[in-house]
Amino acid sequence: MAELEQHEGAQDLEKKIEETRLRFNNEFVQDSTEKYDSRDVERLQTDDALVEGYLTWRVYVVDDALKMIDDSFQWRKEFGVNDLTESSIPRWMFETGAVYLHGYDKEGNKLFWFKVKLHSKDTKTIVDKKKYVAFWLERYAKKEPGMPLTVVFDMAESGLSNIDMEFVKYIINCFKVYYPKFLSKMIIVDMPWIMNAAWKIVKSWLGPEAISKLKFASRSDVHTFISPEYLPTHMGGTDPFKYSYPPLPDDDFQTPISENGPIVSEDDTESKEGELEVKDALESSFNSEIAVKPKKVNFLEDSVKSEDSDKTDTSARTKGARKPLTTFKGPLLDVSPAEELSFGSGETEKKCLIILSNVTKNQVAFKVRTTAPEKYRVKPSSSCCEPGASIEIVVSLHGGSQASPQDRFLVMAAEMDNVGSQELAQFWKEVPKAKIMEHRLRCHILESFKPAVSFLRDSPVDTGTSGQQELDIMLMRMTACNSRLEQKLNTCLWLQKVLTVLVLVLVALNLLCLYLLGKAS
Repeated sequence: MAELEQHEGAQDLEKKIEETRLRFNNEFVQDSTEKYDSRDVERLQTDDALVEGYLTWRVYVVDDALKMIDDSFQWRKEFGVNDLTESSIPRWMFETGAVYLHGYDKEGNKLFWFKVKLHSKDTKTIVDKKKYVAFWLERYAKKEPGMPLTVVFDMAESGLSNIDMEFVKYIINCFKVYYPKFLSKMIIVDMPWIMNAAWKIVKSWLGPEAISKLKFASRSDVHTFISPEYLPTHMGGTDPFKYSYPPLPDDDFQTPISENGPIVSEDDTESKEGELEVKDALESSFNSEIAVKPKKVNFLEDSVKSEDSDKTDTSARTKGARKPLTTFKGPLLDVSPAEELSFGSGETEKKCLIILSNVTKNQVAFKVRTTAPEKYRVKPSSSCCEPGASIEIVVSLHGGSQASPQDRFLVMAAEMDNVGSQELAQFWKEVPKAKIMEHRLRCHILESFKPAVSFLRDSPVDTGTSGQQELDIMLMRMTACNSRLEQKLNTCLWLQKVLTVLVLVLVALNLLCLYLLGKAS
């Protein structure tokens, strides 16, 4: 029964997506071809997740979703969002460190920091500031499609001179209109009492669909949402991160290793000599690819195995590994799963498979990196894939390590034109960055569901996508209903005050009349 309802829900969503596309072409695009960037229109026709995002944010009302798409696409054309690059933004904006991406909240969502004390109202730079925010959002959308952000307004040492209401309203619109489903939470930390009135206005701008996402927190409360490891010291955290530019500090793969160093599993049979050779090769390759501080990074990569040895131990390596159900279609490799690796606490939930399929006519080199090399073993983490072939990569947790929503994996691939002419380490040194395909995978933590009462065992519970969508819709409708009730209540209170004033005026007039009558007699 649950599967039937989920299937019907998926069919309804497909119909809504097709209706949205058809109506947008007929009602918006046909008579105004210069109104939008053609790349956005083309993406709307091919990217189901994009259309679904607009529909979900507008509670599956197609008319509202179309209005939102129209506003969003006009904004993207006006600001040239598709063509925004690091060089198109004034360098001083990056150097201030007022806006940047760094760290994760407890749910695994990326943190988008706004240092309010570094902002000042300036009409001459407002357009560049808006493009600056758009640059960060677009950059993240391309790196982590479908993943929400948690916005953190750090209000420490800020005052009224730092509040630009036009700029704040623009940030609100970015998440309310231009990037649907992007906002996980908006956390206001250490807000001075003098700004209460300003943020009440901001609250009204958010609208019913996002009002529940606004959180006010003190230094002690912010730990509820963000772990100390990703909080600065002035918020009671332990994060040693200091903003500097260049480079841009948004690479997910810069997490330092633990003090104890990488954990080696009991079945790791590689010799120490081989490990040292691979480590030297990787360090030289890594230093030449990215200009960052290498002491903060340590990616775990295994040495390349020969094809014969891979064939003999593939079945043993993949035994008990969780097989992927979804696939990302890439220009060089198809990657399964498409978005996330699922780990749990059970013994059978500590191993996952990544399947890479070569869709080109040439040999493709690949390597896998992780933000937590001390937790995971990736085997093989670097090798080549023949044309039309597939390779299974086993990602397993070491010993007692536990997966975290903050953990990420990066699959890198590049086409090899001259097969056999160079070693992999040398190849990765020389391959141009523009020719490297990158695909990111996040970690999903499985939770064992244990019913609290007996009647739940007898009733089917749909924990799939359809059930989650229905729950989101119900929450949005309840929030909208509460907002309308609050507005009506405020109106009633206002009318009550007006009536009270009128009654007092009438009483005063009556007393005045009695006084005048008494004086006349």
